Amino acid sequence: MVKVSDVYIRECETPWENAGEGVRRQIMAYNENLMMVKVEFEKGAIGTPHRHIHTQASYVVSGRFEVKIGDEKQILIAGDSFYVSPDTEHGVVCLESGILIDTFNPFREDFLKG
Repeated sequence: MVKVSDVYIRECETPWENAGEGVRRQIMAYNENLMMVKVEFEKGAIGTPHRHIHTQASYVVSGRFEVKIGDEKQILIAGDSFYVSPDTEHGVVCLESGILIDTFNPFREDFLKG
């Protein structure tokens, strides 16, 4: 069964999911090759270090984040972005409330319910 989002996705009609303490996400557009996810962080929230098979590119919409990829840490602000190779440990600490747009290839099947 092919998994694909609607062609048009309206933010006001898309549910938010709890993704950890002080973190929630909205699954936006996707098919089996690509997924876009909006992730909202409260100040102090942690995106726990993890790794996955997906290539990831993330864009900082707002806020300030300490991003750790492998052994390197950087502070990123609105307008910045980062890239994560498959199977590379990465995580974030939100220093000022903000939003990330994460994209994945292939899509994060584990994020979809059902």
